[in-house]
Amino acid sequence: MPLLSKLLSKFNKEDRLVLEFLIKKIISLNWQGLDIKKLQGYEDIFRLRKGKLRIIFYKHKSSISIINMERRNDKTYRF
Repeated sequence: MPLLSKLLSKFNKEDRLVLEFLIKKIISLNWQGLDIKKLQGYEDIFRLRKGKLRIIFYKHKSSISIINMERRNDKTYRF
């Protein structure tokens, strides 16, 4: 989880609280009410959109790995 805390550290407190809530929902597989879509060209990589915030994550069976979190920009979906 050190990588996750490093990703969260680049956001302000308000955004961090929102992202932490969203991450808990992703990990619990309770995706109801979230704007989640599978990324085109990938079998098991998804993005969650909340306003200008994006969380890119990998789901394999019941395992979740956060790939990236950032504000929407030209480089958001390059990884």
